[in-house]
This record gives sequence, C-alpha cells and structure tokens, in this order.
Amino acid sequence: MLPVISIQNLDHHFGQGSLRKQVLSNINLEINADEIIIMTGPSGSGKTTLLTLVGGLRSTQSGSLWVLGRELCGASAEQLVQARRHNGYIFQAHNLHGSLTALQNVKMALELHKYLGLKKMLAKSAQILEQVGLGNHLHYYPDKLSGGQKQRVAIARALVSHPQIILADEPTAALDSQSGRDVVNLMQKLAKEQGCTILMVTHDNRILDIADRIVHMEDGKLKSKVKLSP
Repeated sequence: MLPVISIQNLDHHFGQGSLRKQVLSNINLEINADEIIIMTGPSGSGKTTLLTLVGGLRSTQSGSLWVLGRELCGASAEQLVQARRHNGYIFQAHNLHGSLTALQNVKMALELHKYLGLKKMLAKSAQILEQVGLGNHLHYYPDKLSGGQKQRVAIARALVSHPQIILADEPTAALDSQSGRDVVNLMQKLAKEQGCTILMVTHDNRILDIADRIVHMEDGKLKSKVKLSP
C-alpha cells in the first residue's frame, strides 16, 4: 500500500537574498493510511511550516511532497485548492465565525461540495455535532460556548466532509488538561471511525499516548522518529 503522505528531500526557506532563511532542511517522512503522527519540537523548529506544506496552504519549493497521490512540489494554485479539499484542518485558535451558529460554522466546510443540497448539508452538520456531544448546542453562537466546546465545533467542521487527512496545529494549547484530553480522544475516535490519517503538531506531552509514531523536529530537521504502537 502506498503511503498517504510521502516527503523526500524537502527544503523550504523564507525571504530572499540576504534575508533568506532556511526553515526546513532535507525532510524525509512517510505516513500511512489511518496513522496518527505527532510532531514535537521547540518553537521555530519548522513544525507548522511542514504542516502547512502538507496541507497545500503553502507552495512547496524543492524536493518532493506527494499527498494522496498528488505531487505538490510545483503544483499550480488550482491544484493546491483541489488538494486542500481532501483535508480537514484544526488549529490552536478554533477560528469559528462569531456571527454564525455552531451548525452554520460546520456547514461552511460542506459548501465546497457542490453536489450536496442545503438539506443534506444541514443534516450532516447536525449529525457530526451530535457525535462530538453538541447536539443540544446547534444554534449556539461561539460567544456562548466554552473553549472546549468551541474546539469540538472546530473538530466537527474538520471531519464533517470525511477528509482523508486531518492536519492539527496545537489543538489543545488553549484548553485545560481535561478539555484537552477530551478533544484529542474525540479526534482519535472519529478519525479511526472515518479511516483518516492525522498529522498533529503539539507541545502537549499529556496527549502523546494517542500517537502511532512521534517525530521530533529541531532547527528545521527531523531528528528522531519513535514508533509507539505494537
């Protein structure tokens, strides 16, 4: 079986000329279907940059980055848009729209899928919110939800379209210990049920046990890869 994500000899830099700074150097990593991979490392080590490249949120500059059978190095803007449609994104900040209800926030993720009618979008959105324990909060606005509840809405939004890959950047950083644990347990459960791959960046040592593998980054390089699952 081919890996879902295959990264070979990947380099990346910011800036030009004398301001040019290399932020990723010779990254090599393969991730298989259904794996949960956690990336650790100090701030500024390149974790988020790598996550955004895998997600098609930045253009890959050199090396090779295959995601779901597509080469993203040299991809056009339209090809990156197409690649993003197969991903779900969860960030430290929930990034919910304050003027929309929980149901409407989740429905937004389905509006890229033109074949779904409004009734089907609302039904799928309500169903996933029920799964994350917010079936009684469909019509609540973000300012009426707790931090953990907002992140649950963000998880629902990321998973509602059944993406093949979930990309999570510090999803528990703004949460207390119990809420953080609840959130990652929920991510793990739903992702396994849907058969998708998770690539997560975190500094939270309390949640490392959900990973199949941990990869550690320093100074833009992968320093170690630890297999956790038997």
